[in-house]
Amino acid sequence: MKFNTKTIHGGQEHDKAYGAVMPPIYQTSTYAQSTPGGHKGYEYSRSQNPTRHALEKALASIENGNYGLAFGSGLAAIDAVIKLLNPGDEVISTNDLYGGSYRLFTKIFERFGIVFHFVGMENANRIENYVNSNTKLIWVETPTNPMMNIIDIKSVAGIAKKYDVLLAVDNTFATPYLQQPLDLGADIVMHSATKYLGGHSDVVMGTLIVKDKELADRLYFVQNASGAVCGPQDSFLVLRGIKTLHIRMQRHCENGRAVAEYLKAHPKIENVCWPGFESHPNHEIAKTQMKDFGGMVSFTTKGNNYKEAIKIVENLKIFTLAESLGGVESLAGHPASMTHASIPKEKREQTGIVDSLIRLSVGIEDMEDLIADLEQAIG
Repeated sequence: MKFNTKTIHGGQEHDKAYGAVMPPIYQTSTYAQSTPGGHKGYEYSRSQNPTRHALEKALASIENGNYGLAFGSGLAAIDAVIKLLNPGDEVISTNDLYGGSYRLFTKIFERFGIVFHFVGMENANRIENYVNSNTKLIWVETPTNPMMNIIDIKSVAGIAKKYDVLLAVDNTFATPYLQQPLDLGADIVMHSATKYLGGHSDVVMGTLIVKDKELADRLYFVQNASGAVCGPQDSFLVLRGIKTLHIRMQRHCENGRAVAEYLKAHPKIENVCWPGFESHPNHEIAKTQMKDFGGMVSFTTKGNNYKEAIKIVENLKIFTLAESLGGVESLAGHPASMTHASIPKEKREQTGIVDSLIRLSVGIEDMEDLIADLEQAIG
């Protein structure tokens, strides 16, 4: 079954009770039992819910995995992965990553004795400098948030296998339409399904997908024991979003390309971060592991002018100034004061997140309207 068909049919079956084409929303906390322990596969909705189960099967299908897990948020999904570790274990993480991930790692899990190394992974060989006997996990974002750096998943997977450590890839920006990390050697794929998988800015959710049953069982245990699951209504919404993922991503990519090329040619814009440019340091790797280059674009104003950047985001009319990304509508953000404010300024700037940086999530509106909006905002 090819990808576009999987988004609609992968892992799915018609409702057994009445033949409903879409899985019903099982808005229930518990299930009747005929005798103690005698049930139809569902006993309590923190542990199992038919609507969430349908979503988890769909997630596994589109990422070419065997097991999917859905959580109450992307951070809850990441939290479950780090809970596989023990005090004294070490994690090698991308240094340019979502501010919430950095906050979770440094403000929560470091207090429990887990050690994190934040490394620029554009050259995967640098990772080996940080591997030791305590290393248990490599955490990768690619493309990275918000600098759009590209990390060679296959090369990192080779290092992970060499030292027998887990490799987890945050695939939120790329989505499985553009990139499938499990096929490139990753052990765990994570998504903030709030973004492109849901696609309509109306739900908060996180997901994990794996191939290995033992690893899946360990994660299912954490999911159930910690209880950070999503509800059936949210499961229904993301399952609905997945069914149009392929056609939405096509338009996100088309519009993202047009916006990136417009900004690159603009005299008031200095640096445009988008992996589709041949000048991007890892463009060739992006071409190899991605189907296209996505709808996320970041840029800085000429001369790193903070006030000019703030003026631009405040003047936008079609792009909405808001947190998040991946919805059908175009959004603009100022990472230094919004999504990445939890990262200390000096560490932000080391990875390129300067005060004039603007991040765009390019939606699926008419391309001409988006460019006209940028034109009037930049001036």
